[in-house]
Amino acid sequence: MVTDLSASEELERIALKHATEATQLDQQGSRGLAIAKYQRAVDVLLQLCALYPNSSQNLVLMEHVESYRKRIKELQNQANHHEPIESAPSGGEAKFEHLVLNEKPDVKWDDIANLSEAKKAIEESVIWPVRRPDLFPLGWPRGILFFGPSGCGKTLLAAAAATEIDATFFCVDASSIMSKWLGESEKNVAQLFAEARRVSANGKAAIIFIDEIDSLIGVRSQEVGGEIRTRNQFLKEMDGLIDKKKVLHTYVIGATNKPWTLDEPFRRRFQKRILVPLPEESARLEMFKIFSKKLNLGADIDLVELAKITDGHSGSDILNNFQAAQSRVVREFFENGNPDDRQAKTRPIMMQDFRDVFRVRKPSVDQRTIRSYKEWSEQFQAA
Repeated sequence: MVTDLSASEELERIALKHATEATQLDQQGSRGLAIAKYQRAVDVLLQLCALYPNSSQNLVLMEHVESYRKRIKELQNQANHHEPIESAPSGGEAKFEHLVLNEKPDVKWDDIANLSEAKKAIEESVIWPVRRPDLFPLGWPRGILFFGPSGCGKTLLAAAAATEIDATFFCVDASSIMSKWLGESEKNVAQLFAEARRVSANGKAAIIFIDEIDSLIGVRSQEVGGEIRTRNQFLKEMDGLIDKKKVLHTYVIGATNKPWTLDEPFRRRFQKRILVPLPEESARLEMFKIFSKKLNLGADIDLVELAKITDGHSGSDILNNFQAAQSRVVREFFENGNPDDRQAKTRPIMMQDFRDVFRVRKPSVDQRTIRSYKEWSEQFQAA
């Protein structure tokens, strides 16, 4: 049985994950996906407040909620002056709209540095079959599993694939399906796949991206009836997609940082299983360039050197390091300057600020976990 404490810790983990991904997507200009992630962070934080209504932390949590809501409104206002974001699929129950983001992603193939193996899998399984299905007489994979550490680009890969083929993009959070709508989860799974098939039947490709898919189909020591029904429903829907007799451009891309929790029936239905590793030095350098655009950097900042010394850091780690460096100069400004003077500015961020940050902030992925990914990849990867 899950205790209140473990439930609280899990909600905090999920909220932090969504908020970090939202900030990263926001920085990269992926407006629609950033809105979805900010909203999910809000939903989870509100659940956490409801779990402990008298907690002294609720004031701080609600400050985060209001901050994310404010950013959501800003991004939505930007969208109103450009291309509008499509609404969730119609024809279902209202609560289904909170479960699925149906949007035109604004992530392009060239926006993703490195990850050549993952890109290759997407091209062979999704992009080329959509463009020339006649070249695939034996069919093509419709299930792709991305596994690896958090914050390494799995969501961006799926979004970029949707952009490449102008697909309708369904971005689903598996943990929300299981926790928020427990008891009706299998209905939501069926409805999700039905909507994706409807889109494909009308001549447009559909990509279902399921984040944290282990929350939906992972192995558990004990399962309640709703979880079993949901797992069986997912198997049924996947079997319908991988039927080689159907020329159906509906794809399922799952992402997980715990691939070892997937048992054989589910693993087998993802014909492509690709490790999305920690970013290499060249990719880290690109991230440093992206995250530094809005910051005031000192003349001694050497992005190439920073890329070298952040070996083992995920994309989320790199973003967090930038935020920590900026926080250092902001704290100094508030403590020693005149923060009420709107004309006053912080000093530039210097290399020493990053060195100080790296002394107290370490990579979020340890070497044992990296070895576990490599071992699972050696046994089950299907590129």
